[in-house]
Amino acid sequence: MATIEPALKYPEISAQGFAHPADRAATAALHSLPGLDLLVKKISEFALEKRLRQLYLGNAVLLGEDQVPRAWAMQRQCANALDVARVPKLYATQDPQGNAMTFGTHEAVTVVRSGLVASYSDDELRAVLAHEMGHVLADHVGLNTTFQIVRLIVRRVLRVQPLAGIPLMGLYYALLEWSRCAELTSDRAAALVVADPLVPCRTLMRMAGGPIEDMNLDAFIRQATEYEGEDDPFARWSRFFAEIGTTHPFPVRRVREIITWVASGDYDRIRSGQYLRRGQEPPMNEEFNEAYRHYRRRFSGIVERAGSGVQTVFNRVSSWLDGSPPGDAGETGDGGEA
Repeated sequence: MATIEPALKYPEISAQGFAHPADRAATAALHSLPGLDLLVKKISEFALEKRLRQLYLGNAVLLGEDQVPRAWAMQRQCANALDVARVPKLYATQDPQGNAMTFGTHEAVTVVRSGLVASYSDDELRAVLAHEMGHVLADHVGLNTTFQIVRLIVRRVLRVQPLAGIPLMGLYYALLEWSRCAELTSDRAAALVVADPLVPCRTLMRMAGGPIEDMNLDAFIRQATEYEGEDDPFARWSRFFAEIGTTHPFPVRRVREIITWVASGDYDRIRSGQYLRRGQEPPMNEEFNEAYRHYRRRFSGIVERAGSGVQTVFNRVSSWLDGSPPGDAGETGDGGEA
């Protein structure tokens, strides 16, 4: 078995203690949409998760003690650091991109692409696995599984019946925006587990530009600062439309968010052991409530403007998925990844 250096452990840490405010508010608002929690529950009852597993894992290799033990040891280390009792199974799939994703409403599964394991350093691989473990701790996985299934259905239905898929697009875009918010929380989890916030920043830089030698992290951080400080209205407007259809914020924005969070002092406070424990989550304050109301109005508006409520969307989802699986393994795309 591979020997991996021990990581700092955060016993009983609550994800609410380091969650990005946008993620907390967006997640709560998304759950408040009438019928969404029922949709998540029904996805499991309809065995839709099993179909999704077949799509993603049918051409993947299960890692463990006797299969790429270095990566499996890191997976266990990340679970231990965040005090996640049930370590998600870890699979590798052939793809040169350095990325990963986690899904599963009952049993979480992490899938890493071969380019990540083969071309990135141990610290960078650990940062990505810690990011995925952050999704598990923050209870993002059920919503992400729903998002993956909705995403596959959108592709399938819009390809053959463009008008029939319109009601589903509202839910799809609401889930897209939630996904971008959730990534910011998991980036913080990665920084905590690897005990160095510059490691996830470097990993994001390499994901943006590829595993190229002599990349300069300081220069990329300056780039992130300049990107965030752009004051040209046309440029910012163009950026908004470029990001709105993505599952993840742009890497430069994510790096800037990590740096800002560390500068606030929260990172060092949590590292010193002063963090929120599970079961001690405080009641919502007015600042959170205001953000929650913002996302709730936004998500409800997105769904309603598409022409239906979530309950109608669920009815269509159940009828569309009553037959064959939604798409094929070649349609997995980049949703839900690090």
